[in-house]
Amino acid sequence: MRLLGVLGGMSWTSTESYYRGLNAGVAARLGGLHSARLLLHSVDFAPVAQAQHDGDWDATARLLGDAARGLAAGGAEALLLATNTMHKVAGAVEAAAGIPLLHIADPTADALLAGGHRRVGLLATHFTMEHDFYVERLRARGLDVVVPGDADRDLVHRVIYDELVHDVVRDRSRDAYLEVVRRLVADGADAVVLGCTEIGLLLTDGDADVPLLDTTALHVAAGVDWLCADPSDPD
Repeated sequence: MRLLGVLGGMSWTSTESYYRGLNAGVAARLGGLHSARLLLHSVDFAPVAQAQHDGDWDATARLLGDAARGLAAGGAEALLLATNTMHKVAGAVEAAAGIPLLHIADPTADALLAGGHRRVGLLATHFTMEHDFYVERLRARGLDVVVPGDADRDLVHRVIYDELVHDVVRDRSRDAYLEVVRRLVADGADAVVLGCTEIGLLLTDGDADVPLLDTTALHVAAGVDWLCADPSDPD
């Protein structure tokens, strides 16, 4: 099995899901007592979140780049950045580490296209919904991406930072998110991407009339594929 470096802590709640999912996936794939070969660097989220809200993306790139170099020095052969939002600096992190990064938007696009979807809604942080680093990667695959209106974006972002990153899951927030999903469907979305790694704590596929694609689960599955691939495979 290859050795995967995981950059987590953004937030610890979703990183916990990554750790469990990677290990469960490897155990299911290989059987017996197998578990995932991982190096995990879990950062303190407070300074990362502050830099996000300050718009200081260079600071986040430096912090995560330093962590990524440490994972590479420890023997990691690829990186998994366990957050959607921080893929804004994925290129800088990958360059700092000098090893491949498994981008979260790629398995998401693969799943959408495999399901025959073309116009998709996106629920995520303000940064992921409003900046182009994520949306444009999906659009480059031929997908039409729609995001909620201003008030709905504020709601989705607030629930992530005020509740989900603290492991707080409220029924009223689930109901509010489902109302946002309904408005995206009314705008023509035939699937909705849960584009923040904590949203899977609140919504699951089957909660709405259209498919809800959990990027955490898709990213984990890509990580399991990479871990269990032939170690001589350059991909």
